Amino acid sequence: MRAVVQRVTRASVTVDGEVVGRLDRPGLVALVGVTPGDGPAQVELVARKIADLRILRDEQSVLDAGAPVLVVSQFTLYADTRKGRRPTWNAAAPGPVAEPLVDAVVAALRGRGIEVATGVFGADMAVELVNDGPVTILLESVPEPA
Repeated sequence: MRAVVQRVTRASVTVDGEVVGRLDRPGLVALVGVTPGDGPAQVELVARKIADLRILRDEQSVLDAGAPVLVVSQFTLYADTRKGRRPTWNAAAPGPVAEPLVDAVVAALRGRGIEVATGVFGADMAVELVNDGPVTILLESVPEPA
């Protein structure tokens, strides 16, 4: 599982002209990609890191600051660009595998008392954000052995 985490002052996700997720105050945007070998251990690691990373102002975590998180599924985090000009996403998990795991990350964050907004899995989303700093962190977890 991969997550690109950005510290933001505000963010939103729009689908078909309707805002479906929004942060109106400082927090984090987490773009989350899943690979077929991912499971509960990767969900827990990524959720814990998102909650505990001390990357907000004054070296606070989301938990310390009571800050919100916007989680957006992003299979393109597993793009393979080594050959040619057209990326492949063979390493990305298919929707039926990925969607429950992205939902599990959201549930794990909410289980920690964090306010979480989301995009819509599989939708054509317009993500708008103001990166604060800028601060952008790549989190990677190792998939479970097959």
